[in-house]
Amino acid sequence: MEKTALVCGAGGFIGSHLVTKLKNEGFWVRGVDLKKPEFNESSADEFIIGDLRDPKVIQKVLDRQFDEVYQLAADMGGAGFVFTGENDADIIHNSGLINLNMAYYGTKAGIKKIFYSSSACIYPAYNQEDPDNPKCSEESAYPAAPDSDYGWEKLFSERLYFAFAKNYGLNVKIARFHNIFGPEGTWKGGREKAPAAFCRKIAEAKDGDTIEMWGDGKQTRSFLYIDECLEGIRKLMNSEDFNGPINIGSEEMVTINQLAEIISNIANKNISIKHIDGPLGVRGRNSDNQLIEEKLNWKPNKPLSEGLEKTYKWIENQVQNDKLN
Repeated sequence: MEKTALVCGAGGFIGSHLVTKLKNEGFWVRGVDLKKPEFNESSADEFIIGDLRDPKVIQKVLDRQFDEVYQLAADMGGAGFVFTGENDADIIHNSGLINLNMAYYGTKAGIKKIFYSSSACIYPAYNQEDPDNPKCSEESAYPAAPDSDYGWEKLFSERLYFAFAKNYGLNVKIARFHNIFGPEGTWKGGREKAPAAFCRKIAEAKDGDTIEMWGDGKQTRSFLYIDECLEGIRKLMNSEDFNGPINIGSEEMVTINQLAEIISNIANKNISIKHIDGPLGVRGRNSDNQLIEEKLNWKPNKPLSEGLEKTYKWIENQVQNDKLN
């Protein structure tokens, strides 16, 4: 019998790729989001345009039995959206409502298994002050001190889902994503993340130009290509006796200066950096993959440059198409 899946946030970057992966694995998929994917036709068998903050929409979406539910819907963006402080109330309210609704009505609807996408932003800022030695192992989440209200909402929602697991038997799987990137993601407008932002800036620049970067560029991060993220999600969902939370991210840590340099090399352009003030988040962050390797016998291992090459080519095409239009 054909397996069924519901993907909440199916119009977003990770959600739209996940729909395609599930279809390729033979699932019947229903997608739901405020909008359809921006850069491709959704592969979903059925796509509902709806606001998951509204209980009536959630109940409509859950009007049939699903083998697997993926809850990726959230109010989110890159540093320019999350760390300015100007969007905190909306982030907590919107994402919080979605998760409160999904946990409550999902339990009532008898969903068999639900995946929740948490974030590395839940990790305490005090463990991420040294750019060379950030601590992001799963157990280090407490005592809690996320660097943003986005992170606080994610941590609250982790506890929400596990509370429903404990009290109502909801089968929940939780992963903490570390900077997922790739083609068909937001690449302009203020909600894009660092890899897409630098791909865009470098694609728009001429050889020898200067581009702007927030901060001194010595802050560190790791970035995970979308295909490996999806593989990690499916490994977790298929695990019998492990629910998370677990990191899904790369351990290849780079400075933001190095990130820009890798992209410049891919573009074959000599680019200078002008460092300016801007929202930064923590000083250092890197995925700790000890637990995922131990529990799922898997961890991401593709080099950052490989994913950046595919992403740069896609964004370069978008920039050229923009110029033509």
